[in-house]
Amino acid sequence: MERLQKVIAQSGVTSRRKAEELIREGKVKVNGNVVTELGTKVGTKDKIEVNEIQIQREQPVYFLMYKPSGVITAVSDDKGRKVVADYFRDIIEQRVFPVGRLDYDTTGAIIMTNDGEFANVLMHPRYQLDKVYIAKVKGIPSRERIKQLERGIRLEDGMTAPAKVKVTSIDKKKGTAIIELTIHEGKNRQVKRMLEAIGTPVMKLKRERYGYLDLKGLNPGEFRELTPHEIKQLRNLAVTQTSKKSRR
Repeated sequence: MERLQKVIAQSGVTSRRKAEELIREGKVKVNGNVVTELGTKVGTKDKIEVNEIQIQREQPVYFLMYKPSGVITAVSDDKGRKVVADYFRDIIEQRVFPVGRLDYDTTGAIIMTNDGEFANVLMHPRYQLDKVYIAKVKGIPSRERIKQLERGIRLEDGMTAPAKVKVTSIDKKKGTAIIELTIHEGKNRQVKRMLEAIGTPVMKLKRERYGYLDLKGLNPGEFRELTPHEIKQLRNLAVTQTSKKSRR
């Protein structure tokens, strides 16, 4: 038996928090009866409806994918472009969706799941995990520019949190540099905008690590299932990161 809101979130219909709101509003039925109590528990044979639509209860699955360039981070695209969900359609029964997003031309680590609650934990502003990006940029940043990133950059939608920054290589002849940038936020196109703000626009971008998960053993377009230990560690890491940030 599991809590009703958790089962709804795991179905991918919505987040756990939103599921709780729907229950309170009387928009959820169990076996034909409206349920408004959050502590309600349901079994595998119970019929659950949200807004009069029966949810499809699936076994939760979790994958780490190496997103290639030229692929949309979505489950569908109205222009017919390839999306990350396409890689899973003929391989698994469950309908998975991406946790967060990477730009069309950005490559790297992204988590795919059908567990809405798990996705909410990873994406919620309180729980944002560190993500490591490797960027090839045009121009060579000065030490003062690097310090700006480390302190936080003012973008049009507000200040960014302090970032960890390392210049791993410089090509003076070509006027380019490779920068490793670690952030925990998820603003739209954040890494590109941060680097553009210091005068070093991104030429190529890859998310090298998500939390403690890296892409070792994967090629672009490939994915692997997360182990139960990795799933537990991601949840624990999110809570740990939150505790650290609240003490700062």
